[in-house]
Formats: sequence, structure tokens, C-alpha cells
Amino acid sequence: MAEFLSEKRFRDFQTGNCTDSYKFFGSRSCVRTVNGVRTSGIRFTLWAPGATGVRVIGEFNGWGKNDAKSGTMKRGKNGVWSFFTPDAAVGQKYKYAVEQKNGRTVYKSDPYALLSECRPGTASVIYESGKYAWGDSEWMKQRAGKDLIHGPLNIYEVHLGSWKRGAIPGIDYETQWREVDERKAEEPFLNYRELAEQLAVYLNEMHYTHVEIMPVSEHPLDASWGYQTLCFYSITSRYGSPDDFRYFVDRLHQAGIGVILDWVPGHFCKDESGLYNFDGDWAYESEMAERRENLQWGTANFDLGKGEVRSFLISNALYFFREFHVDGLRVDAVANMLYLDYAKKPSPALKNRYGGNECIEGIEFLRALNRAVFEEIPNPLMIAEDSSAWPLVTKPTYLGGLGFNFKWNMGWMNDTLEYMRMDPIYRQWHHNQMTFSILYAFSENYILPLSHDEVVHGKHSMIEKMFGDYDAKFEALACYYLFMMTHPGKKLQFMGNEFGQFVEWRYYEELEWKLLLYPKHERLRRYVRDLNAFYAEHRALWEKDDRREGFRWIDANNSSQSVFSYIRYAEDEEDFLVVICNFTPVAYEEFKLGVPRFADYVLAFPFPADSRSESAEIMLKPEPEPWNGLPFHIRIRLPGYGAMIYRPVFRRKNRE
Repeated sequence: MAEFLSEKRFRDFQTGNCTDSYKFFGSRSCVRTVNGVRTSGIRFTLWAPGATGVRVIGEFNGWGKNDAKSGTMKRGKNGVWSFFTPDAAVGQKYKYAVEQKNGRTVYKSDPYALLSECRPGTASVIYESGKYAWGDSEWMKQRAGKDLIHGPLNIYEVHLGSWKRGAIPGIDYETQWREVDERKAEEPFLNYRELAEQLAVYLNEMHYTHVEIMPVSEHPLDASWGYQTLCFYSITSRYGSPDDFRYFVDRLHQAGIGVILDWVPGHFCKDESGLYNFDGDWAYESEMAERRENLQWGTANFDLGKGEVRSFLISNALYFFREFHVDGLRVDAVANMLYLDYAKKPSPALKNRYGGNECIEGIEFLRALNRAVFEEIPNPLMIAEDSSAWPLVTKPTYLGGLGFNFKWNMGWMNDTLEYMRMDPIYRQWHHNQMTFSILYAFSENYILPLSHDEVVHGKHSMIEKMFGDYDAKFEALACYYLFMMTHPGKKLQFMGNEFGQFVEWRYYEELEWKLLLYPKHERLRRYVRDLNAFYAEHRALWEKDDRREGFRWIDANNSSQSVFSYIRYAEDEEDFLVVICNFTPVAYEEFKLGVPRFADYVLAFPFPADSRSESAEIMLKPEPEPWNGLPFHIRIRLPGYGAMIYRPVFRRKNRE
């Protein structure tokens, strides 16, 4: 046993109960007594139980080229290796030369490195967290008291490498626009600090409550978008240092924006310098190839039954909360951790001890993860990206749930986007694709996601998914966005969706911001901005998101006209909104719409924002004739692709 790690702490690490393993493993500054003298230096600690020998090689010892024994680590009990040297210093690069049982030596990055060399390099970097002066105390205090379930949650999903980029040196962007367009992929990344300044302004203008960052742990391949992680504790150096990322979070918090990280605990990349077959004995993954190999993504699955792996991952999650003040994690590919045979061919090796296909270890890990996070972190967001029908995902672990507090509603997204691709002529026979989600909308705490996954790999951009010509696409998309923002569930929108980018998302270049020079794109952006603001201001759209009492259909069955109408309720019985969406280009000069209360009704959110809409100044008087199963009705003009929200205005005598 290495002397710096007590027996008790190591037992916690072995059993999956250590939540701060990064404090003991990796490269850390320390003071040791060497020959009776107190000596400052760097301590290296590594868990590699299957290795027959390990050396630390780096800039401090010439990468071990001059001395075959330089940096030799001492093996303690249970496969923990340690080495101390006064010659190493913060900022220097290093790797582990791991000798495997088969006699092969592999050169590995440090699993617990807090900083890594920027790709294509794979060396770890000795790093010490500085004394960053946080300025977000007010945000952190307010966060602890927020009611996430019954409050507004509107997330903007961002890939930091392609939201915006810097300018190519030596090019005049005003006159050499053709060359700029041809060389967009050469534009340099912005630093975390630059991104923070620009995002803070943009997100506030657009009225988003949170930003969700696609994975920022170090990864070797840009094309993986961060989902094939190499070093889980290293914030990618593509965009700056860990302190730069702290500034990113701090700046957004001071602007009133929460920060969610996309986190990938189920699998990791198979690059030789990473975790894959780290010590020659499959330390982090299963010895069984059928369970280990993730053929769908070309990665390796973690063995979540190993306590050391659970400690590694749970500590990693808490590391981001503690060290970077993040507000939540979106846990990627939960189904891959719930099922042994997820995206695999049937095999006896993919059965649990009871003969089922559920991954018992994965289930236990997810529950342990959420317990650990919720026990320590005030009011975190723990979001499951789960494409399965696993029950009780957002129920507490003490009630048999997985312990998340939100889950992506993949069913809503798939059904409704398929509907929007159809020619409106045929939509009447697929009406249920827009209504079915209400049957299960309150079984979990859902987020409605229009994410990066829906605008890549030939799926088309959000605007291109819409059926019709150029003009019809914009009208249909605006109608769809209003339907989304008034449907039960929190919201997530991927960058570029808000202004109707026509090309699919390209990770290697910035969004096509030049499209905002065209009126329809800028009009759509302003429409989304105003819709976001309306959502944030109206309690009826989020206060009862988790209860059936917060939603009532006015007419769920108007398939012949492809018109959907419903009511959203807040806690106050007089605070409700009447919503109607017409998913065809057919306009109706007079459309009868049932309403629940005798009140005047005013158009609260008009679309389109032109003369075809009802004027927001006109009070619509209710008629006492029952309609749509409601005691009153109003008469409206319903434009083609019209999507409108009405609010009641009660007169004093009506209240009495």
C-alpha cells in the first residue's frame, strides 16, 4: 500500500465508495522528507493492478532515454504504484510507461491528469489548481433554493468548437468573403474566456436559462465531438486552461445563465494512450470481449461492476461540480449502461446472473452516482439521455428509481419530427404522432430535446426537415417551435436551430451567422427570442409541468384540419393559456375555439407577426355556447401554419 493512501480510503476506492479519488491519484505537488530534509516535488500515483512494472517518463527526466530506471514507480498493495521526484515541476509533460504481463510496454496518459497536451499530442501535463477567485457566490446561493421541477428550464446546447470561431490572420473579412467561405475550417478556436463573453450576451438576449456544453473532457478526435474521451479529468486544452474554463462558468453564472456539461461515463476511446487495456489486464473494462467492445461507436464500455471504476467515475462527476461550479450533468447514452445487449447481437455473455439482459452493475452505478451527487451538491441537474423505456428514471433511488431529476423525451422528438417531414395533405392520418406524447408526458420529468443528434448524418437541419418551399419551411418551423414551447416538459434547442441554418451542423466550422443578413432567418431568430421570453414569463408553461392538471386538450382529435388546441394551467386557477396550432397552410376566416372560463381573451403571442394575425389589442368576447366540451367559445381567424396563444382577461364582475 502506498504510504499516502490510508487503508480505509483505499477500501472505499476498491468498493466504489470513494468520491474524491482524484485527490490521491495522478500527479500532485507535495512535500516529502528525503534524507532528513523537507523536499518539495511532484508525487505520481497510479492504479494499474495488472502491470508488472511502471515508469514515469517526461520532460523532467528526458523521457527516460538516458536512464532505463529513471522514474521507476514503487508498487504497493492492490496495484497502486507511486513515485516522488523533486525534479518535476508544474507545467511539464509526462506519461506512464506501463509494462504488461506479455512483456509489452505501452505509453499511457494519466487517467487522473487534470490537464493534457492538446491533440494530436497525448501527454499528460502536471497541473495544480490555482487560487481562482470565483465571483458567482450570488448565483450559487440562489441555485440552492431554485425549484427546478416547477420552474422554467430552457437550454441552449452548444459545441464550443463550432458555435463561433476566430478570424484567419491576414484575411480581410470585408473584401475577401469568397476566400473566407472556402477556408472556414481554418478559423481558429476561441478561448473559453472569449466564448464566455460572447455567449453571456447572446444567451441573455435570447432568454435561455441554461447552456449545455457538449463534452469538454480531453478527446483526441475532433470528429467524435467529445464523446470518445481520452482523459476524463482534463478539460480539453483546445480552448484554454482549466482556469479559463472556470472563468467561462463564472462569467455565465454572473450573467444569470446555468452551465450543464455533457458527460460520458459509459464508454471511452480505444486509443492506445488511453484507458483501453491500460495495464494489460483490462483494468477499466470487462475481460469479456462481448461486454467490453462497443461496436456501435468503436469504443470500449466501462466495467461498472468494478469498485475502482465506479470510484473513478463518481469522483469525476463530483470533480466538475466542486472544481468548476457546474450546475448539472447530462449523462450520455444511459441505455448503454442499462442493458448488456444494447445495440449488440444476442449472446449468452450478454445475460445477467438472473438470465435477463439488464446490466445490474450499470443500474447500481447510476443509482450510486445520483445518490452521491444529490447528497453533496445543492440542487443539481442530473439529466438522463435515455432512449429506452426504462421506468422510474427520474424517481428517487429510495423509491426504486434511478435517481435522475430529468430525462430527455426522445419519443416526443422522434414522433413530432417525423410528422413535420410529411406533406400536410397526409398529416391527418398521422395525427396521433403529435398527441401520443401526452399519454406519458407526466410519467417522468421530461426535457423536450432538439439536439445535435437531429441535425447530422443526413437527417437534415431543423429547417430542412420542414415540408414545403422556402417560405413554407419558415412558417412550419415557427409553428412547430411554438408547439414545443407550450407542450409539457422543459426545453432544449441546439445552436443554429434558432435562426434556421439550412446546412447540417459541421463540427469543423462555425455556424452560418451570415444567414442573419437575410430577413427570414433574422425574423425566425427574433421569433425564437420572443417565444423564449414569453415562456420564461408565463407560469402556466412550466409551473405544473409534472402534473396532468397542468394540461388539458381542447381538441385532440381534429385530424381532418391538422389543428391542435389545448390549455396550459398555472397554480392560480385564473392563470392559464389557450394554445392553438395549425399544421397546414390552409387558413380559416372563422374558427370556433372552446374556452374554459367566461372572460375576455387577448392574443398573447401572435404568429405570424403581421397583419394576418389577430391584433393583440382586440379583446375576444366569449360566447355562451359550449364547444369542444368546454362551456364557452371564442371565434378567431386562424392563418395557415398559425400558432397562437391566448390569455384570459377577467373583469371584476366575472370574478364575482
